[in-house]
Amino acid sequence: MTSDAVPSTPPSTLRRIDTLDSLSSQQAADVLELLTEAARQDGQQAVSEQGRLQLRGGPRPGVQHLLLTVGDMESETDPGADADRLAGYAQLDGSDPVEPPTGELVVHPGLRARGHGRALGTALLGASGRRLRVWAHGGHSAARHLAQVLGLALFRELRQMRRPLAGLELPEPVLPPGTVIRTFVPGQDDAAWLALNAAAFAHHPEQGSLTQRDLDDRKAESWFDPKGFFLAAREDSGELVGFHWTKTHAEERLGEVYVVGVRPGAQGGGLGKALTNVGLRHLAAAGLPTAMLYVDADNKPAVSVYERLGFTTHETDLMYRTES
Repeated sequence: MTSDAVPSTPPSTLRRIDTLDSLSSQQAADVLELLTEAARQDGQQAVSEQGRLQLRGGPRPGVQHLLLTVGDMESETDPGADADRLAGYAQLDGSDPVEPPTGELVVHPGLRARGHGRALGTALLGASGRRLRVWAHGGHSAARHLAQVLGLALFRELRQMRRPLAGLELPEPVLPPGTVIRTFVPGQDDAAWLALNAAAFAHHPEQGSLTQRDLDDRKAESWFDPKGFFLAAREDSGELVGFHWTKTHAEERLGEVYVVGVRPGAQGGGLGKALTNVGLRHLAAAGLPTAMLYVDADNKPAVSVYERLGFTTHETDLMYRTES
């Protein structure tokens, strides 16, 4: 653990950044509360699902947590003074063996415009050796300004697309010959699905590098439902060749095309389209009014497919990175 304490504005307060390999249960709860407050203000989460999952469960290779707290200088000498308050959080994930570490950060809505975001961003740059990629979820103007201040350049654009499910009319899915659809069986299909996911997303390290621990994290979430996790398999051998994992956001009443993947060699035969239709029909049958998905803006073929399915861009997440 390391820490960095520097004066902030006003001068009677002390800003402190602690860098930790893991969080205690209380620290994780405090960060989740901070994220909830920020999401209520901003309209979306400042930290990705993977980042939120990494708050709990002890140390994870390559992952660091930065806690920014502020408190009166008097608290250093007066035991009765208010304790430090969590004002910001950042996470650095350096688990990718090739790409620069990825960072995400958030500042409490009531404590913004005081230099805390810049302090966290500077700490991320230092911890990453100035090889950094940072997500700006929603692409808000303040986040774009901070990226400019930190000397980061726009690198990636991730679109969230949505479409109504009410009155959805999709043709009956047409599967390639010899292919059947079934649902995921927890424990039984884990290893085979992880191998399929790695093969389907070999070009996409964020998704393709998922481990058993990552899968277990998701299976433990309240939204996990194997009845909405569809697998395509060869009828003769049972080999998995594709999947569509759907997700339900109960509070927002949103259905998500969470991940669609097809094994190399089985692509180009319409399996991806058929799996997408299977999942959308499932979400519509569950009575959800809207479906959403994420897709890279530069993945033109995928964007075109989703646009033909009636999806339009709802919001955009931006990734910035250091030039060097």
